[in-house]
Amino acid sequence: MNRIRQIVEDIRAKNTKPIYFLMGEEAYYIDKISDFIENNILSEEEKGFNQMVLYGRDVTIDDIVGHAKRFPMMSEKQVVIVKEAQDLSRNIEKLADYAENPQPSTVLVICYKYKTIDKRKKLAKTIAQMGCLFESKKLYENQVSDWISSVLREKGYQIEPKASQMLVEFLGTDLSKIANELEKLMLVIANGSTITALHIEQNIGISKDFNNFELRKAIGDKELVKANRIVQYFSQNPKSNPLVMTISLLNGFFTQLLLYHGLKDKGKINVGKMLKINPYFVPEYQRAAKNYPMRKVAQVIAGLREADLKSKGVGASNLAQGDILKELLFKIMH
Repeated sequence: MNRIRQIVEDIRAKNTKPIYFLMGEEAYYIDKISDFIENNILSEEEKGFNQMVLYGRDVTIDDIVGHAKRFPMMSEKQVVIVKEAQDLSRNIEKLADYAENPQPSTVLVICYKYKTIDKRKKLAKTIAQMGCLFESKKLYENQVSDWISSVLREKGYQIEPKASQMLVEFLGTDLSKIANELEKLMLVIANGSTITALHIEQNIGISKDFNNFELRKAIGDKELVKANRIVQYFSQNPKSNPLVMTISLLNGFFTQLLLYHGLKDKGKINVGKMLKINPYFVPEYQRAAKNYPMRKVAQVIAGLREADLKSKGVGASNLAQGDILKELLFKIMH
């Protein structure tokens, strides 16, 4: 985030680089930086003659260099943006010669999504020296909740930990999808508000009571009636609650619980750090650890692996996903 802010601040201060090579698995920040350049370097009057958007599938490296070497018309700068540049991966190193001597009046932006170039080779080294080489890395699941809080804080909002966790469980780590849902929420919720689980349920359609987060909590607390109710709901709504996701999240929880049992320092701060979770959720793990000794946790993880195989048709080709989940719940909580 700090690197992104610095790139944006430099552009605002008109301290632009001749080349921006934006690469990496997380497309969200590549789009954000590219869009900012597209919208902020040239005035609307200048864009007509001096801003061009190309697509990797439609051009060659020679085409890109040819456009980049042009001089601007009635403007100090021209902007050339190459989207989907990963389609040029076989020949991308050919751009190194231009990168060594870029046109100073051109801002060339290369959007190289879902891939990276070899940082040991000439192109990466040259761009790092002459321009801006930015790698947009995928966030881990445990980092996304903090990202959500950070994005909302900048917009004047807060969010409950449970609400944030619901978004992560439902949308995964795709920042673009999450950002879209946050934009929808901010349209209907007053600035300065705290976004709650109820807001998520009412505006995004994720049940605040029947979701993997609540199932995990019910299992950890050994609340059999509540867990059964959620599993029954999942069985009746399999498309909205795929078994593979439930098994994955429960496996992650019990794996963390195994790690918790092995910690010498079980203080809130250390547990949060070692388990890579928000300290808000640490009491949940403390309660679950009392209900599930280490030996039982190991048995549960084995049961989860067995259920995962059954969900893929190994040893239980005729079992419905709801039945597999009910059987799994019985094994975990008895």
